[in-house]
Amino acid sequence: MKTCPVKLPKETRIICLPFSRASYPSIVEDPKLFRNYLDEKIARFPELFPKEIEEGYLMKDSRVSKRLKLLTRRIKAGKHSYTIRPSFVTPYWTGFIDDVEKAMFLRKFAVPFWALTYVFGRSDMYWYRLEQHIGHVSIVGTTVRDPDDLPVHVVADEKHSKDRGEKCYIATTCGSNCVLGSSVAMNVDEAALTNAYGVFKTEARQLKVDYQPKTVNTDGWQATILAWQTLFSSILIIACFLHVYIKLRDRAKVKFKEFFGEVADKLWDCYKAPSKASFSQRLRRLGEWLKAKEAPDFMQEKIARMRVNKISFTVAYDYSDAHRTSNSVDRLMGFMDRYLFSTRYFHGKYGIAAEYSIRSWALIYNFAPSNPTTIRLHHGLKSPAERLNKFRYHDNWLQYILISSSQKGVFVPPLNAR
Repeated sequence: MKTCPVKLPKETRIICLPFSRASYPSIVEDPKLFRNYLDEKIARFPELFPKEIEEGYLMKDSRVSKRLKLLTRRIKAGKHSYTIRPSFVTPYWTGFIDDVEKAMFLRKFAVPFWALTYVFGRSDMYWYRLEQHIGHVSIVGTTVRDPDDLPVHVVADEKHSKDRGEKCYIATTCGSNCVLGSSVAMNVDEAALTNAYGVFKTEARQLKVDYQPKTVNTDGWQATILAWQTLFSSILIIACFLHVYIKLRDRAKVKFKEFFGEVADKLWDCYKAPSKASFSQRLRRLGEWLKAKEAPDFMQEKIARMRVNKISFTVAYDYSDAHRTSNSVDRLMGFMDRYLFSTRYFHGKYGIAAEYSIRSWALIYNFAPSNPTTIRLHHGLKSPAERLNKFRYHDNWLQYILISSSQKGVFVPPLNAR
């Protein structure tokens, strides 16, 4: 097993700004108009620019894109030079957003690259590379605009998958109905999961230096718990109530199906308890009832373990917004599962493709429009990222991603590549 060396993240030198394709040529060709436009955006969206921009900037050279025949300008702020890229062109100036946005939207539903080529032209590798590039930027920094909106209650779980036929695990962190962490680990021991979940910590603390989530809901896997306690020493672990139900259901569905119906009702009655004391009392009575009914040993043992570890369940009562089940990450993993199955899991050299693929999927999920019914329910907010931020830089979701990634475009290497 080969491990890719961990490198320090680096900032991008690309600033992507919202430009109209129609007005861009006249603005970029006139240095005065271009500076006025930049000054307006600096005042309105300072988070898109480097901090040194507050001390002023110098206009530098201009260049013409060979592919698109568009003029581009550079500025110097502090010690570094930055290229200003209009939001209506793709990274590396390989095309226009209007020509690729619908194809990238279909990737949310795992439409294969050959199908995109059949419908939209170009080539399979063109679409593959375009998607892979999306995954090069920070998931947290791109998704969350205001550092104060970082969720204090998160949910974490690992999705089982395959990379070139070998077992791998996608360490997934969700919060505020967005995927905020998605990184590949080649095994599920504490060290591997600490590295994988550590990508989320690194990106979150680049956005907010003292970021510290209060709680994390997990399925109870010990290595997951230890990884989160290593990354955030004061975090509280909440055990997932839903996993208790699922494990009992899976073992009871053949021989004890009818009896399990009664057990399930009483189990969910415990979940609905209004207080810690009530929860403990109902859980104790459930254990006594199972014993009186001479229930199967696995049921009695499971409830007995719950009573021993009840603090992992009752801690959620101290935080009204905490996650008592892992439903929010399980639901997103359902979309992830369909994506992975459609692509026949991961392929590529040393796991690099796997890392970027799953990060791209996360960002496309966060920013691509939801179905119209969901949009109406959320008063016109189109995507999970929009609903989190209550804001969008652009009506076009792909341009929204590219603009949001300005100065948040952190290259994160695959930490557990073989």
